[in-house]
Amino acid sequence: MSKPVVAIPADIREIEGNVWQATPNQYVRAAVKGAGVQVFLVPALEADNDFDGILDRVDGLLVSGSRTNVHPSLYGKPATDAEGPYDTARDATSLPLIERALERGIPLLAICRGIQELNVVLGGTLANEIQEQPGMWDHRKPDTPVLDVAYGIRQKVLVKEGSCLASVIGAGEVQVNSLHRQAISEMAPRLAVEAVADDGTIEAVSVIGAKAFAVGVQWHPEYWVGSDQPSNNLFAAFGQAVRDYAAARQGLVHKTAAE
Repeated sequence: MSKPVVAIPADIREIEGNVWQATPNQYVRAAVKGAGVQVFLVPALEADNDFDGILDRVDGLLVSGSRTNVHPSLYGKPATDAEGPYDTARDATSLPLIERALERGIPLLAICRGIQELNVVLGGTLANEIQEQPGMWDHRKPDTPVLDVAYGIRQKVLVKEGSCLASVIGAGEVQVNSLHRQAISEMAPRLAVEAVADDGTIEAVSVIGAKAFAVGVQWHPEYWVGSDQPSNNLFAAFGQAVRDYAAARQGLVHKTAAE
């Protein structure tokens, strides 16, 4: 029996003068090793993506982090160069995929930029350069070429009792690797807070009334899949939701064919 398939929206990258459709390998690895799925990379296009056609062929959606920020025009704010860099092709791809996946009940795990996109899709706004705001920590990625240091687990978050996330990684204090300078400002009405940092930053959310697993985290569980238990548990839960969706979809397909 073939493994279920998870879609990951790509980013646009320019490398040595060429434009690439790319996604960090750590997300692909975590999906394959931690969730037990196959991966389908969705090209970031300003137009011409058939979102329902794509989602017809997959069983889950993993929305990755990125060094780019969601364009402020998408949540009603003016854009400045200081709030960049931007990737409008990524915006035009991942936001509609998130919206349609939620409508169709396709399991969703949104990480870093992904949680920000999820909030924007559902009507929320984002705050930029949060480290400059009074009382806020500096959540930015450390300036080091050593990735194990840059993605080191160093920050405490408080997971809400009784939340979806608590059932996966446990309630109370959890150590994570949250790396960002943009965060949720006004939270979308359909989102519930799952975890917060000590400075009040919203670090995890779930979609209220979602038809399937639909969680966003501001930190990077994908990096430590294989060695960190909360990271393992989160990807395992996502993978199980994906398999459940795939089984239900296959059952419906077989029933329709038999009829």
